[in-house]
Amino acid sequence: MYQLEKPIFFYLLAAIVVMGLLFLIVLIWKKRTQMKFSNSKVLKKLSPDQSTFKSFLKFFLLAFAIACLSIAMVNPKIGTKIETVKREGVDVVFALDVSKSMLAEDIAPNRIEKSKQLVTQIINSLAGDRIGIIGYAGSAFPQVPITTDFSSAKLFLNSMNTDMVSSQGTAINEAIQMATTYYNDEDQVNRVLFIISDGEDHEGNVTEMAEEASQLGIRIFTIGVGTEQGGPIPIKRNGLLQHYKRDENNEQVITRLNTETLKEISNNANGGYIDGKNTKEVVETVTSILNGMDKKEFESKQFTDFKDQFQWFLAGALLLLILDTLILERKTAWLKKLNLFNEDV
Repeated sequence: MYQLEKPIFFYLLAAIVVMGLLFLIVLIWKKRTQMKFSNSKVLKKLSPDQSTFKSFLKFFLLAFAIACLSIAMVNPKIGTKIETVKREGVDVVFALDVSKSMLAEDIAPNRIEKSKQLVTQIINSLAGDRIGIIGYAGSAFPQVPITTDFSSAKLFLNSMNTDMVSSQGTAINEAIQMATTYYNDEDQVNRVLFIISDGEDHEGNVTEMAEEASQLGIRIFTIGVGTEQGGPIPIKRNGLLQHYKRDENNEQVITRLNTETLKEISNNANGGYIDGKNTKEVVETVTSILNGMDKKEFESKQFTDFKDQFQWFLAGALLLLILDTLILERKTAWLKKLNLFNEDV
């Protein structure tokens, strides 16, 4: 297992491409200029020790030195030992509504971005828990399976948007049904599902599905995002507003937070409703809920004792730079004997 401390320094490798182009341009320019001065036979007599091979050799030495310096600045680290770490936690699944109504800007910056902020802050407050993420609109889809890798989970979370599902609607029942397949540890007593939604346009028998989830030991908490006053649904292209969504009667659609549906779902699954307006209060409430549950102990293996490896690449870069300095561009005796380019002696 390895880690890259500062991968941004890989961009320095682009300097090698620039150097290569400049090297070829200078080489072609020198050749053309020399040919204007005299022909190749006379030039060989005037500068018999000029070596094209040495010029290429020095370029490649310098290029490899820059590559080694780039990798040294990235500072790769290698895990030298695997340890079994015992953790205690709860299995937590987040079901995020990505329907078009989540584009409404009645809560800043808009409902879906607010939802992602809430989930991100909740994940940041977790410790030994395992998490999973589901997205849903007209249908549900798995985004992140149950994992302890919070960094990857947040990366996938940030990529979620309202274009991920072509069929529109809010199939909360499908999200709940999919969540029941997420909890892969039969010994885990505490299983929690947080549904983050505006509660609009729900489809199917949500109450019945919530009750079935409760029978499987899943507690459902709903987090309402939006306002009861509501707002229009903006349709944007490249970040620019094109128009607002309209219905079949050409009336502007106003989407509103449906707290009744969300409360009904949570009440039927031994959970509760949380107002998503204040991020700090949501995180505190969720933390309190999870801390009040019995934690299950489980083991996970992970690499530890990551050691820096930059010194090897730095030493290699210095060695290559020293060689580049010591090597002259004129031919040496052994190189003349090799006669790499079949030159007339």
